[in-house]
Amino acid sequence: MTAISNDTELRAALDGLDAVGQRVVAARFVEHVLDLASDERLALVTRTAANNAATDSELVAALSSARAATFDSHTRCGSEGDWSAQAGYFVARAAAAAVTPAGQLPGGSAWQAAVSSRMARTCETIARDAAADNPATAESAAQYRILSEYLD
Repeated sequence: MTAISNDTELRAALDGLDAVGQRVVAARFVEHVLDLASDERLALVTRTAANNAATDSELVAALSSARAATFDSHTRCGSEGDWSAQAGYFVARAAAAAVTPAGQLPGGSAWQAAVSSRMARTCETIARDAAADNPATAESAAQYRILSEYLD
């Protein structure tokens, strides 16, 4: 079993994935935080990203939908600092990263999805006014498990 226990190992394993692997793992990261967003388009984007056999036209349509969801959720955040809306924004960013073509994001699509998913979890924790040690740490641990399971 591949055991990933830190970000260095996570990034190294992600760097070893091909474009389809990056997309599928990114989709799994998004699935883990999908409940933090209310935009139904994101579930379809995530299903498309998770599909090994997704066509180029399906991926282009999914990216367009994810970008629209990102824009819409960003405008809902407003100046009031609505942390729940902010969590939805980061889920949308993670979903958009999952379907962004290879080579267009620094660190790769799966890494960008991982970081945005962590931000979504942090925002959700603030919205609940929960006293968590570090919500990003828990999300990181979930991502290590998700990638380890994928690699096995």
